[in-house]
Amino acid sequence: MKLLLHTCCAPCSIQCVELLAAEEIKPYLFWYNPNIHPFTEYRSRRDTLCVFALEKGLQLFTDDEYGLRSFVKNVSKMESESSVDRCLFCYRIRLERTARLASERSFDAFSTTLLISPYQKHDAIKEIGEQAAKDFSVDFLYRDFRPRFHEGQKQARDSGYYMQKYCGCIYSEEERYLK
Repeated sequence: MKLLLHTCCAPCSIQCVELLAAEEIKPYLFWYNPNIHPFTEYRSRRDTLCVFALEKGLQLFTDDEYGLRSFVKNVSKMESESSVDRCLFCYRIRLERTARLASERSFDAFSTTLLISPYQKHDAIKEIGEQAAKDFSVDFLYRDFRPRFHEGQKQARDSGYYMQKYCGCIYSEEERYLK
């Protein structure tokens, strides 16, 4: 199976790639995360993912759009700026872009490392992925990677990879400091 794996960061990718390898699937990675703020955070995550891909011999596609202004503009247009609505918007833009690329490049399926995080809205990611699959005529490969989250984080620390402290968007950064 030729799989395009949307990747939010190297730490979340490690165990996803290992599980897929156990199924004899070697994914192509795709970096598209215009929600991440500030630029230094965006760059740290992207660059660490590049190192991970190189070390593992994985092909990495990048849509290197630092999209803070567009992201904030679109969120501010929403009737509600609740964290749920923001997250759904964020999942949608990334999964739709991944599905589009997967369809254009004749991949059999796509998936996302967002499915490893116990902090994300798992059911919403699955639903949005399945809808994007229909919209772009490519399969969505669903896997619940969450049981592997802590092992992946440990492996990332042991490898010296950059470890982020929040989801990525400007709103989650604010919430991190307000707590």
